[in-house]
Amino acid sequence: MRIYAITVCLLWVLCVQAQVIKPKELVTVKRNAVSRLDKQYDRYKQPALAIWGYSEVGYKEIKSSAELKNLLKQSGFTIEEGVAGIPTAFVATYGTGSPVVGILAEYDALPGLSQQAVPEKSPDPSRQAGHACGHHLFGVASVAAAIELMETMKQTGLKGTIKVFGTPAEEGGAGKVYMVREGLFDDVDVVMHWHPSSRNAANPSSSLANVSAKFRFRGISAHAAGAPDKGRSALDAVEAMNYMVNMMREHIPSDTRIHYIITSGGEAPNVVPDYAEVYYYARHPKRDVLADVFGRIEKIAEAAALGTETKMEKEIIGGVYDLLPNEVLARLMHQNLTAVGGVTYTSEELEFARKIQQTLLGGTQPAINTAALIEPFKVDASGSGGSTDVGDVSYVVPTVGLGTATWVPGTPAHSWQAVACGGTDIGIKGMMVAAKTLALTGIDLLNDPSQIQKAKDEFQRRRGPDFKYTALIGDRKPALDYRDKK
Repeated sequence: MRIYAITVCLLWVLCVQAQVIKPKELVTVKRNAVSRLDKQYDRYKQPALAIWGYSEVGYKEIKSSAELKNLLKQSGFTIEEGVAGIPTAFVATYGTGSPVVGILAEYDALPGLSQQAVPEKSPDPSRQAGHACGHHLFGVASVAAAIELMETMKQTGLKGTIKVFGTPAEEGGAGKVYMVREGLFDDVDVVMHWHPSSRNAANPSSSLANVSAKFRFRGISAHAAGAPDKGRSALDAVEAMNYMVNMMREHIPSDTRIHYIITSGGEAPNVVPDYAEVYYYARHPKRDVLADVFGRIEKIAEAAALGTETKMEKEIIGGVYDLLPNEVLARLMHQNLTAVGGVTYTSEELEFARKIQQTLLGGTQPAINTAALIEPFKVDASGSGGSTDVGDVSYVVPTVGLGTATWVPGTPAHSWQAVACGGTDIGIKGMMVAAKTLALTGIDLLNDPSQIQKAKDEFQRRRGPDFKYTALIGDRKPALDYRDKK
């Protein structure tokens, strides 16, 4: 009797792990998913361009978040709003049970990058910000993929749960970090994401860990000519800090990145500023090295205050992990990206692309037709030069991402050219490549959970047996006002 029970149990496990859709049928299922997304091009183009027009910055994405939530609600997802203490964050859910597949959605814009959808620099007078990182495309593609997964589940009998995580303020606000800290990813088996780019690739790579902070100095105002000795300049403190940090660059690891802007430096030249603020980012591939570098920046801030007889206040704004790659998932996503293919331009789009490339710096630009190509798979040990709060997600659940050509080849992120491309069909076409790839990869994961187990095994190996997640932001509340000037 005991042998019989064990045999039944083993058979049950094998059935659970068996593929629901057989290989020959799977080809048809995937083809149908791509076809449905093709037919809904205009349905998803509209909200993407609407969010592009809103251009709402981090934690202010009220209309943008609503666009995505409405799409999901209309399709049958249940929505939990205002999660992790963030009004514009949400989690949308469809289905029950395992596996649980999460999809990240971003939608914040960048300040100071207003631009119309034209191939020459032309700010839009109606707005100050712009989607220079393409997050209007990011959010909509992720939602489109989730809705398509839901439809496929209904038609094929695939079981599991789809969760869309609406994640605000990726640009320096570390929105996902608060969601990770809140435990919102604890029951998720795998997470997918993507990012707008000027090329198509799904390679496993890392990113830079990042800590950002605002240093505020308070001094004493006085007449700059009549009584300068009575004043203590907060701006002097900011400038002294910046000078010392710039000298420090010679004496830190060469792969460190430090950037800053002076967000407040006084109001009038003839008034000694009693308040000044500087906003810093520090980055490095390794979190322990970053902690050392940032500690030295903090000491410099203290020294600047001491030397100028001002008072210094520090506010940690964001802190994100490096990205933990997962080769198992990346290979699967690369296969699907290759099946989907890249982006082809119409004659009008080719002309637009040529004009965009003429405005770019850096000599010879990539061939425009590379937007139609998929880069060969490779394990990128060097990683990217940027940072993302997806990094924190990747240390609590196996995570995979891709980039698609939403911008003309050669276009850098955080540029007016990226904003311009994102407001045209060049951007929308790349967005739909991402939506299809995410949907097809999700189908594979739901259909063959053994892929998820392999990814989890790699995840545990890369993360290490003694790893314990601790947010770099500490226990601070979400910096909902980090885009405000004080």
